[in-house]
Amino acid sequence: MEQNQLDRETFSCSISLDLLKDPVTIPCGHSYCMKCIKNFWDGEDQKGIHSCPQCRETFIPRPVLKKNTMLAALVEQLKKTGLQAAPADLCYAGPEDVACDFCSGRKLKAIKSCLVCLASFCEKHLQPHYDVAPLKKHKLVEPSRNLQENICSRHDTVSAAAERTERQRELEVRRENIQQRIQDREKDVKLLQQELEAIKHSADKTVEDSEKIFTQLIRLIQKRSSDVKQQIRSQQETEGSRVKELQEKLEQEITELKRKDAELKQLSDTEDHNQFLHNYPSLSALSESTHSSSIKIRPLSYFEDVTAAVSELRDQLQDILRDARTNISLRLTEVDVLLSEPEPKSRAGFLRFSCEITLDPNTAYSYLLLSEGNRKVTRMKQPQSYSSHPDRFTDYLQVLSRESLTERCYWEVEWRERVYVAVAYKNISRAGDESIFGANDKSWALDCSQGGYKFGHNDIWTSISGPGSSRVGVYLDHRAGILSFYSVSETMTLLHRVQTTSTQPLHAGVYVEGSAEFCKPK
Repeated sequence: MEQNQLDRETFSCSISLDLLKDPVTIPCGHSYCMKCIKNFWDGEDQKGIHSCPQCRETFIPRPVLKKNTMLAALVEQLKKTGLQAAPADLCYAGPEDVACDFCSGRKLKAIKSCLVCLASFCEKHLQPHYDVAPLKKHKLVEPSRNLQENICSRHDTVSAAAERTERQRELEVRRENIQQRIQDREKDVKLLQQELEAIKHSADKTVEDSEKIFTQLIRLIQKRSSDVKQQIRSQQETEGSRVKELQEKLEQEITELKRKDAELKQLSDTEDHNQFLHNYPSLSALSESTHSSSIKIRPLSYFEDVTAAVSELRDQLQDILRDARTNISLRLTEVDVLLSEPEPKSRAGFLRFSCEITLDPNTAYSYLLLSEGNRKVTRMKQPQSYSSHPDRFTDYLQVLSRESLTERCYWEVEWRERVYVAVAYKNISRAGDESIFGANDKSWALDCSQGGYKFGHNDIWTSISGPGSSRVGVYLDHRAGILSFYSVSETMTLLHRVQTTSTQPLHAGVYVEGSAEFCKPK
């Protein structure tokens, strides 16, 4: 039986506590089910370091998992010989479980932890806490790995309950602050909701009014089209009547001329000379035509002038509508700008938008040391042991933040000696003069030194007057394209404001000849 138990433990996964399935062996030599260790490492991906659940040896990069065919064959052979997985009701503690402090050998899972004993117990070893009178008064809680945290760091004799009472009061104050901020945000949400409703109402009314105006305009054009058509038809009828009247007169003249021609032919055909001479004087003289010389056939261009006039009107309307559309677009842009919230007027107002900035070690120049949770950067005389990274600045004392900034945000920088307080696109160059904050079109920088301030963008630098202070506040409204720098002491003084259009997220950054710290909001 003991040998069978040993075999089960030998060929069991310490994560699932079951016989190995698709066994894999990791570099430290321990073996696991393929699926179990994969899931365990998936949970560690964000940390960038992967470890063995048993011996805690770490691996960088994540090892590639390959099935251990020999171990798989052994497990299959064990199954055929009748050995089964370790029963679940043994309740052995896995790497993620809290183990019983009193079990010897392989430990069972703890079901309770005692805040007085500062130990964890399995069901068997917990029983005295239920049976022995003094132990019954002990405070039992759900299994916990961090029992030592229940001891006051100042005095071991202070009870956890007393310390809890003090911390509870602090917690209530923090909750009150949070609840106040929630109320403030809810008011802001209501204001924004009212603004949304006002925007919708204005847009709906404008659409309705615009449709009415354009309908009237269409009716006017249709009326004008009908008038032009009627005028053309009226003129067509007048000109047609004139032409028909002249045509009838000409046809009458033709008939008269044919009759005269017949008389002349008849006289010409008379064989009796006396008769011819007798009748000739009685022939009436041919009246001279008054029409033929006045008739001039023209090309069919009677109404082309009207077509040209209508075409000119169309072109004028197109120009008017084009100009109107441009004006409408400009006005909509103005409305969009007006909808942006105004810049705060006090430091308390700015702190409503405060954000905690942390610096990215992968971007830091090799002679810069990051500390205080990557919020402080200091220039050093010796290079730091940073690994090679494509995001690292290689020529200048610069570093960028981890956070990308796309909303309204405010932060403050405490500086010494000389720094550039900057914002930049992440794709700013990492080498050469074009990588200096403020010396390109991808960054904006305030040069702070004992001699005063200068603002730079696209390598155009402007001297800035303002009160000297070792703290600079930066306010960014990414949507509205507003970037402002303030001198912060007992009061806030605007040093420089720039209106720009950011085409992508921005990152906070600093160039450091002394030190700079991104202060926690207070």
